[in-house]
Amino acid sequence: MTTKESFSINGSGLLDKIKELIKEGNVTRIIITDKHGKELLHFPLTAGVVGVILAPMFAAIGAVAALVTDCTITVEREIADAEIVDDEKTS
Repeated sequence: MTTKESFSINGSGLLDKIKELIKEGNVTRIIITDKHGKELLHFPLTAGVVGVILAPMFAAIGAVAALVTDCTITVEREIADAEIVDDEKTS
């Protein structure tokens, strides 16, 4: 199962937030939109992504961060079946 979250952030914190999200490990897709809702970047992430593959992506994010003042990051996360069962038990 997949869930979506959105974060509003300014351009200067964009790259740090993306790095933080990738380290969490359960992110499957990241979409960056400007304050008007126009999609600027959209990229899928797969399990086991390594730094060599991430370097060009970080360069693109850095370029976007330099151009925008405010943006929104939409994150799709893969939720394991065990996490869904745990959430249902606590509800």
